[in-house]
Amino acid sequence: MAMMIWHNPRCSKSRQTLELIEGHTPQVRLYLTDPPNEAELRAAAASLGLKAIELMRTAEPEFKAEGLTKNSAEDELFAAMARKPKLIQRPIVFHNGKAAICRPPETVLNLL
Repeated sequence: MAMMIWHNPRCSKSRQTLELIEGHTPQVRLYLTDPPNEAELRAAAASLGLKAIELMRTAEPEFKAEGLTKNSAEDELFAAMARKPKLIQRPIVFHNGKAAICRPPETVLNLL
Protein backbone atom coordinates (compact mmCIF):
# COMPACT_ATOMS: atom_id res chain seq x y z
CA MET A 1 0.00 0.00 0.00
CA ALA A 2 1.29 3.44 -0.90
CA MET A 3 1.86 5.90 1.90
CA MET A 4 -0.97 8.39 2.42
CA ILE A 5 -1.28 11.41 4.67
CA TRP A 6 -4.52 13.11 5.63
CA HIS A 7 -3.05 16.59 5.49
CA ASN A 8 -4.06 20.10 6.47
CA PRO A 9 -1.54 22.56 5.01
CA ARG A 10 -2.51 25.19 7.61
CA CYS A 11 -1.41 22.90 10.47
CA SER A 12 2.26 23.12 11.46
CA LYS A 13 2.34 19.51 12.74
CA SER A 14 0.87 18.32 9.45
CA ARG A 15 3.45 20.29 7.44
CA GLN A 16 6.30 18.97 9.60
CA THR A 17 5.07 15.39 9.19
CA LEU A 18 4.87 15.83 5.42
CA GLU A 19 8.46 17.10 5.38
CA LEU A 20 9.60 13.96 7.22
CA ILE A 21 8.04 11.62 4.63
CA GLU A 22 8.65 13.57 1.41
CA GLY A 23 11.26 11.08 0.20
CA HIS A 24 8.63 8.32 0.36
CA THR A 25 6.37 10.11 -2.17
CA PRO A 26 3.21 9.97 -0.06
CA GLN A 27 -0.22 10.44 -1.53
CA VAL A 28 -1.50 13.66 0.02
CA ARG A 29 -5.20 13.86 0.81
CA LEU A 30 -6.43 17.30 1.75
CA TYR A 31 -9.07 15.88 4.04
CA LEU A 32 -10.81 19.21 4.68
CA THR A 33 -11.73 19.54 0.98
CA ASP A 34 -11.81 15.78 0.26
CA PRO A 35 -13.30 14.45 3.49
CA PRO A 36 -13.26 10.75 4.31
CA ASN A 37 -16.62 9.03 4.48
CA GLU A 38 -17.82 7.10 7.52
CA ALA A 39 -16.43 3.80 6.23
CA GLU A 40 -12.99 5.35 5.73
CA LEU A 41 -13.11 6.90 9.19
CA ARG A 42 -14.05 3.55 10.74
CA ALA A 43 -11.18 1.88 8.87
CA ALA A 44 -8.79 4.60 10.06
CA ALA A 45 -9.91 4.14 13.67
CA ALA A 46 -9.46 0.37 13.37
CA SER A 47 -5.96 0.80 11.89
CA LEU A 48 -5.09 3.14 14.73
CA GLY A 49 -6.68 0.92 17.37
CA LEU A 50 -8.78 3.86 18.58
CA LYS A 51 -12.38 4.58 19.41
CA ALA A 52 -14.14 7.32 17.44
CA ILE A 53 -13.79 9.84 20.27
CA GLU A 54 -10.01 9.30 20.31
CA LEU A 55 -9.87 10.24 16.63
CA MET A 56 -11.57 13.57 17.27
CA ARG A 57 -10.51 17.09 18.07
CA THR A 58 -12.98 17.62 20.91
CA ALA A 59 -11.85 21.20 21.63
CA GLU A 60 -13.02 22.42 18.21
CA PRO A 61 -16.15 24.62 18.38
CA GLU A 62 -17.81 22.28 15.87
CA PHE A 63 -17.73 19.48 18.45
CA LYS A 64 -20.05 21.38 20.77
CA ALA A 65 -22.04 22.88 17.88
CA GLU A 66 -22.82 19.35 16.66
CA GLY A 67 -24.25 18.56 20.11
CA LEU A 68 -21.55 15.97 20.78
CA THR A 69 -20.13 14.84 24.09
CA LYS A 70 -17.38 12.43 25.01
CA ASN A 71 -20.17 9.93 25.72
CA SER A 72 -21.85 10.23 22.29
CA ALA A 73 -22.45 7.00 20.40
CA GLU A 74 -19.74 5.79 17.99
CA ASP A 75 -22.14 6.06 15.02
CA GLU A 76 -22.91 9.67 15.92
CA LEU A 77 -19.22 10.55 16.24
CA PHE A 78 -18.23 8.96 12.92
CA ALA A 79 -21.15 10.71 11.17
CA ALA A 80 -20.09 14.05 12.66
CA MET A 81 -16.49 13.63 11.47
CA ALA A 82 -17.73 12.81 7.97
CA ARG A 83 -19.88 15.97 8.00
CA LYS A 84 -17.29 18.18 9.72
CA PRO A 85 -13.79 16.93 8.83
CA LYS A 86 -12.26 19.69 10.96
CA LEU A 87 -13.12 17.39 13.88
CA ILE A 88 -10.62 14.74 12.72
CA GLN A 89 -7.24 14.59 14.47
CA ARG A 90 -4.36 15.52 12.19
CA PRO A 91 -2.21 14.54 10.55
CA ILE A 92 -2.87 10.85 10.05
CA VAL A 93 -0.42 8.79 8.00
CA PHE A 94 -1.24 5.35 6.59
CA HIS A 95 1.47 2.97 5.37
CA ASN A 96 1.69 -0.80 4.88
CA GLY A 97 -1.54 -1.53 6.75
CA LYS A 98 -0.56 0.63 9.73
CA ALA A 99 -1.56 4.14 10.71
CA ALA A 100 -0.45 6.86 13.12
CA ILE A 101 -1.70 10.21 14.30
CA CYS A 102 1.53 12.14 13.94
CA ARG A 103 1.50 14.35 17.00
CA PRO A 104 4.40 14.78 17.44
CA PRO A 105 5.43 14.63 13.77
CA GLU A 106 8.29 12.22 14.53
CA THR A 107 5.68 9.55 15.28
CA VAL A 108 5.59 8.95 11.52
CA LEU A 109 9.07 7.45 11.71
CA ASN A 110 7.54 4.35 13.38
CA LEU A 111 5.71 3.63 10.10
CA LEU A 112 8.80 3.74 7.88
